[in-house]
Amino acid sequence: MTTTRRRFLTLSASALAWPALAAAPAQIWRGTAMGAAITLRLEGAGPVQARSFFAEAERALRQTEAAFSLHRESELARLNRTGLLRHPGAAMLALLDLSDRLYVATGGAFDPSVQPLWLARAQGQPEDTARGLVDWRQVSWDKARVRLGRRGMALTFNGVAQGWAADRLAQIAAAHDLADLLIDSGEQRALGARSWQAGVAGPDGVLLRRMVLRDRALATSSAMGTRIGPRGERSHILDPRGARLPHGTVAVSAPRAALADGLSTAFCVMDPAAIRLALTRFHGCQLEILHG
Repeated sequence: MTTTRRRFLTLSASALAWPALAAAPAQIWRGTAMGAAITLRLEGAGPVQARSFFAEAERALRQTEAAFSLHRESELARLNRTGLLRHPGAAMLALLDLSDRLYVATGGAFDPSVQPLWLARAQGQPEDTARGLVDWRQVSWDKARVRLGRRGMALTFNGVAQGWAADRLAQIAAAHDLADLLIDSGEQRALGARSWQAGVAGPDGVLLRRMVLRDRALATSSAMGTRIGPRGERSHILDPRGARLPHGTVAVSAPRAALADGLSTAFCVMDPAAIRLALTRFHGCQLEILHG
């Protein structure tokens, strides 16, 4: 199994966006990061300004992979290999802090320490030992080091890193005095006053909802959009607590893509009452779809 958990989430539901009103020709950049295709659509900028932004955006995406990739040498790969990461970068510390907030708000439904359990399920291995390694409370960090409290523990940020990357690109665009930008990194992040129409579909391709996205982020997760296990019979989304089977499709909008990303992942394995409570912890976040 070489495909990351977050890549499954990217493929599991589609959120296709386009400008409601066309203006001057858009400047478009396409690439890949964290196992997903990335598209940047910039409106109202000249070619020179766009090239400068796209070059810095590409560097930022490489830095994201150097921090969080599971499939190349990265800070996260070193942490998982040894259980200890000295002198973590600012992005790693920030994502750990955000993950902790998500873990607390969702009652453990969002838990980056799920990686050993996910791998066991994907490979058709017994899950009891792996489930015993899932415990976010055993992860500690400060500016000097990150430590995993049990041998064999491993983290994945594939439930939030693509949203994190989208937010970083939005920050770079703002620093370049750019507006009217749509970032598609598996999650959608709209920057500026332009309205973008978003159509959210389930894994079967059936349109579930249309909505307008303006200076806001949208993330979707679908339980059976991709299946894992030796016979492809299991959902790629699992409950770290072992409590429930996932909903079919969830969509969340938020001021930041990382929040929409993490919450849509967690809400797949939460009941409606718990979802409503979690939303009170994050200003401006909204459940858009809870289907199946």
